[in-house]
Amino acid sequence: MSDRRKDPVEGAPIGRRAMLATLAAGAAGLATAPSLQRGWERFLGAASQVDSTGLTGLLPNPGGFRYYSVVGSVPRKDDTDYELRVDGLVDRPKTYTLPELRAMRQTRVVHDVLCTDGWRVENTPFEGVRLADILDAAGVRGEGRAVRFTCFDGAYSENLTLEQARRSDVMVALNMQDKPITHEHGGPVRLYAAPMYFYKSAKWLSGISVTDKVIPGYWEERGYDIDGWLDGEDRHGNGSAA
Repeated sequence: MSDRRKDPVEGAPIGRRAMLATLAAGAAGLATAPSLQRGWERFLGAASQVDSTGLTGLLPNPGGFRYYSVVGSVPRKDDTDYELRVDGLVDRPKTYTLPELRAMRQTRVVHDVLCTDGWRVENTPFEGVRLADILDAAGVRGEGRAVRFTCFDGAYSENLTLEQARRSDVMVALNMQDKPITHEHGGPVRLYAAPMYFYKSAKWLSGISVTDKVIPGYWEERGYDIDGWLDGEDRHGNGSAA
């Protein structure tokens, strides 16, 4: 999912835009102080969940990422209550806990993160479990053609074809930038599809379901491309991972 909406927010109050622009200008220097960066990041993530206009996505973040959520509140999950359900057209449905995912073979991918809004975070490392390994463990049935992803925010969903899902640079990510993925970044677990725009990398991942056809996700239902390939990516290759 995108960390911000692709299209401009219609009907947003001009006064609020001006206020946020002013705040952004003052905060830009403040947020660059290393001791304040983490707190500012948490503020942006929290504010995006109660801002129906999406204007908080205009505020600067020293990490380069921007935040946006379409729901008023997203529950926080951790080792005690996080679950990832794998089902659909598979022989062996399974629900994974966070410790179980951490115990599986981990893969590392370093790639630029690019949003449809134009912002980019270069050479961003992600680590997690290859989606292909999870699908293999579940035993995809012959009629399986695609994968649908659901999220515990209760709103977002995403999709990949089975061929895309099996690429080595597509993973169920647990770490980003060599740290556990925070709630603000869609943690504790998110999808990461390296060769695609960031809206394809669904935050707050809670479900993986194998389907017989591609089911458009939240952003695709609102006009985004089904595939979301980045320019120059090998669309038929296997990707690259360490």
